[in-house]
Amino acid sequence: MNIKVASLAGFCFGVKRAVETVESLTKNNVKVYTLGKLIHNPTIINSFAEKGVEIIGEEDIDRIYKMTDEKNPSVVVIRAHGIVKSVSDKLSECAKNNRHFSVSDQTCPHVKKIHKIVEKHSPDADITLIFGNIGHPEVQGICSYVEGEYLVFEKADDLDYGNFTNKKVLMVSQTTQKLSEWEKSQKNLKKGCTNALIFDTICSVTENRQTEVDALSREVDILLVIGGRDSSNTNKLYEIARKNQPKTFFVESIDDLPEVQVTTHTKVGIAAGASTPGSIIKEVKKKMSEKELATAKENFAELLDASFKTLNTGDIVTGTVLSVTDSEVHVDLGAKVTGVIQSGDIIDPTVKLSDLYKVGDEVTAKAVRVSDVDGFAVLSRRSIEANAKWASIVEAYNEGTVLEGKITEVVRGGVIIILNSVKVFIPASQTGLKKDADLSVLQGTVHKVKLIDINEQRKRAVASIRVVEREERKAAEEAFWASMEKDKKFTGKVKSLTSYGAFVNLGPVDGMVHLTELSWKRIKNPAEVVSVGDTLDVFVIDFDVEKKRISLGHKTEETNPWTLFTNQFSVGDVAPCKIVSMMPFGAFAEVIPGADGLIHISQIANKKIGKPADVLELGQVVDAKIIDIDEENHKISLSMRALLEDEEEVEVEIVEEEAEEAADEE
Repeated sequence: MNIKVASLAGFCFGVKRAVETVESLTKNNVKVYTLGKLIHNPTIINSFAEKGVEIIGEEDIDRIYKMTDEKNPSVVVIRAHGIVKSVSDKLSECAKNNRHFSVSDQTCPHVKKIHKIVEKHSPDADITLIFGNIGHPEVQGICSYVEGEYLVFEKADDLDYGNFTNKKVLMVSQTTQKLSEWEKSQKNLKKGCTNALIFDTICSVTENRQTEVDALSREVDILLVIGGRDSSNTNKLYEIARKNQPKTFFVESIDDLPEVQVTTHTKVGIAAGASTPGSIIKEVKKKMSEKELATAKENFAELLDASFKTLNTGDIVTGTVLSVTDSEVHVDLGAKVTGVIQSGDIIDPTVKLSDLYKVGDEVTAKAVRVSDVDGFAVLSRRSIEANAKWASIVEAYNEGTVLEGKITEVVRGGVIIILNSVKVFIPASQTGLKKDADLSVLQGTVHKVKLIDINEQRKRAVASIRVVEREERKAAEEAFWASMEKDKKFTGKVKSLTSYGAFVNLGPVDGMVHLTELSWKRIKNPAEVVSVGDTLDVFVIDFDVEKKRISLGHKTEETNPWTLFTNQFSVGDVAPCKIVSMMPFGAFAEVIPGADGLIHISQIANKKIGKPADVLELGQVVDAKIIDIDEENHKISLSMRALLEDEEEVEVEIVEEEAEEAADEE
């Protein structure tokens, strides 16, 4: 057996520094606390617990602060993932006020860099996008440094990138995220968003580690990924390796080593997350070597016993590949005969055998014809592969796994989708289309589904697109409500109108803009100012998570007619005004839309009139002088008479000047 350990397996710089710091602190006369688990590795955490290190939460800080004095000094260690800003500020304040209470900040430098980026650039962005696991402590810490709206997403396909067109977008990533998904999300965002500010914040060690594991998983027969179950970077390594090598196993401790058969030809790869100590890696390597020795002894005994056995037609056998051509695979069965798999005896005969098998591979097949005389047994993989594919369908059903496949045909009552090479039925009611819709539009399309029923005896399965869509919609709604806050701004489309307001779609949910919030002027129906399909800028006035209700506002102080009027006009200004109504005591005139002023009957003409209609008409535009502005009551007083008097004064001055000139000439 050949064992290859990834060069980047084990502690990264940030984790190593944190572990060594806590190890050093345990040797001092001080009580050591870690705010949350220092790293995601149970072996290290248990080791520290034995040395008196206590894991605490934010709610314990005040208790520890009160207990700390000269006789009982304490130190709180901030984990490598970092913490939220409010807790960091609280710890700093505690340390400032109590010299026996100290803080050891072991936040990874790469994580701190992200804090500084979002703190500096998020105030200028319309939204900050964070690629990461929403429940991970590192991501929670990053979110706390964002000023303004933000959104956390775990996969590139989780975002509707059309929502960010013409917006200023800031995008960062959790340090331990999957590189391929991060690159995909950047590419998708740049297609429609020209104002995106993107920082590549995936740790270079994480990036190199993922690249190395991707290559290693293609070289080996078995790959062991060592690390804590809660470790984000370890889980990403496992996902990457699993795509290339199905025989990839997650190993949290030595007890998790898989029960696999290994031979001298077996290539075993070992990779580890950033929070995995080197001692565990060495122990796993040692145990695998011991397993090879034990297996070799067992195999010898089995081979000796098998040499006296006869293979029968119908037997299911497992052997090791001896040689491969495009037409045949020769398999060592450890018996009197050699197994032969021909190209026609696999599920997909178009695939070359040399692409499926390599010398040293372990293969299981069914004996369909045995000839002791010729020394060969014809083997078939067809039924074995079919059973394995069906087993994967059963497993997906039991675990509720989401699968993806292509719809290949429309049948009576539904469609057929191919999942792991197995035909699965989707009833019309589970396609997500409306009742009696044309199902042919689905043919050739790829969809995510969940299995909702299975018949193991008949090997029939039923899947649903609708269930996945409902779950994704529910998840989107939960994320939406989790980020909801008052005054938060949205741009949405008007979905429907009622007599009391307009419903606006905000993505996963709708909000309602009341009639009084649609316009500064008094309206009787929302249709006076908006239509279904209009795009509307709104903000949250209030919301009720339990009742799933959101009250929205649309009108702002910037669009207030009174604000617009006072910014444009002052007392003494002359403005063209439109006569909009007449009363016995005067006429109301519109200075600007939404801001009307009163021309008192005494200010309409420079002579006494009986009623405003004697001089004015509705809709007539006249020039009027602004003679008073009542800021408190939002009232405007106008005068046409003042302009007439000004003209008369000018005429009198002209006559007097002409008279003086005539007198001078005489």
